[in-house]
Amino acid sequence: MKSLIAAVTLSLFAAPAFAAGDAAEGEKGFKKCKSCHAIVDDAGEAIVKGGKTGPNLYGVIGRTAGTSDGFKYGADLVAAGEAGLVWDEANLAEFSMDPKAFLQAYLDSTSAKSKMSFKMKKGAEDVSAYLASVGAQ
Repeated sequence: MKSLIAAVTLSLFAAPAFAAGDAAEGEKGFKKCKSCHAIVDDAGEAIVKGGKTGPNLYGVIGRTAGTSDGFKYGADLVAAGEAGLVWDEANLAEFSMDPKAFLQAYLDSTSAKSKMSFKMKKGAEDVSAYLASVGAQ
């Protein structure tokens, strides 16, 4: 019985930090993001019209952080990219929940900061799944 309890406990800790998101829910949740971000494909076709305060999020999954052409990123996000940060669904969701804390942890620096001040309290994994679904395949 003890081994069964231990196995269950270990499996809980081995589970990924973020469950797979729901892209359909993420499309709805992206409404919070479009005041600052657009999704425009490589041909210039707007998938989602949005603001230009933040970078275009088309193809963000799989992109090195801080490298979208035509956008001036903060120094710490560029440093994270230079240190090897490549966006995937899990780390983009984590970043979206608290950008400053994410960069501080990633860069191991209490002074790291992000230009993105919005914190997505819920649905970040869904928005990340949606961005993965509309990115370059």
